[in-house]
Amino acid sequence: MTDDDIHRTDDDRVRLRSGRSVIVRTAGSAVKTAPTMVMHYGTPHTGRHPAVIAQLAEELGVRLIAVTRPGFASTDRHLGRSVADAAAEVVEVLEELDLRDEATPHQILTVGYSGGGPHALAFASLLPDRVREVGVFGCPAPYDGSVEWFAGMAGNGGGLRPAAEGREAREEHQSSAEFDPESFTAADRAALDGRWAGIGEDAQAAFALGSDMGEIDDDLAFVAPWGFDLDRITARVSLFQAEDDRIIPSHHAARLQRLLPGADAHLLIDSGHVAVLDALPEWMRVAVARLS
Repeated sequence: MTDDDIHRTDDDRVRLRSGRSVIVRTAGSAVKTAPTMVMHYGTPHTGRHPAVIAQLAEELGVRLIAVTRPGFASTDRHLGRSVADAAAEVVEVLEELDLRDEATPHQILTVGYSGGGPHALAFASLLPDRVREVGVFGCPAPYDGSVEWFAGMAGNGGGLRPAAEGREAREEHQSSAEFDPESFTAADRAALDGRWAGIGEDAQAAFALGSDMGEIDDDLAFVAPWGFDLDRITARVSLFQAEDDRIIPSHHAARLQRLLPGADAHLLIDSGHVAVLDALPEWMRVAVARLS
């Protein structure tokens, strides 16, 4: 892992109408009317873009934006937030950056990885008139209250099982939580040592910056009502899932596809929760080409 694995972005803090502030990280094209790709990274994250994504965005002429979710990387916590609440803050940031106005010619794509997946879907639901393409990778499905929802998750479901019991149980879990090394496949470990080292580096940076509250609030949001209607999404949705994913097992993609019957589903063989991102660069190229 090297310093080149994370792109050194142009970062800024934006104060929201609530009075809280969020970190906005931009990369790629500096042209305000360029197609805009909004990234929703996983749990935990700081919002920094892996170099491979930032470099491809620049090559494709895409403006890349990520908004750090509340409670991560020293941002203010938003207690009790839903998935839709966090996505609404991203919409507010776009308004602040003059990227919400329908009179502007730019178009919006959005990507969600892991815990960012539900937030990307929420973002597309909140902006059905603007978001044209959605790509989600290793995304959990909405929680249905069943024990089957947790089936196949490494570490007995990590923080999600206690989150389903409530805030107190989830916060108590955080004090003793340990990462299960069996969460990653051989393909994941190779990805973290190579092309996707920036994903691991950013997760470590998030822990160093004290992202416990963000992680807790993400998990609580995932097992609560997400707060938006999937039927409002008008964009093309592409679901990418690794068959061997041990963090978000493949049955979650099947559940999502039933809820999004028009989505394009892609099951990656001999992959894993991190290695599934190998499909992201080609999706970016194809999705940007479809905008023209």
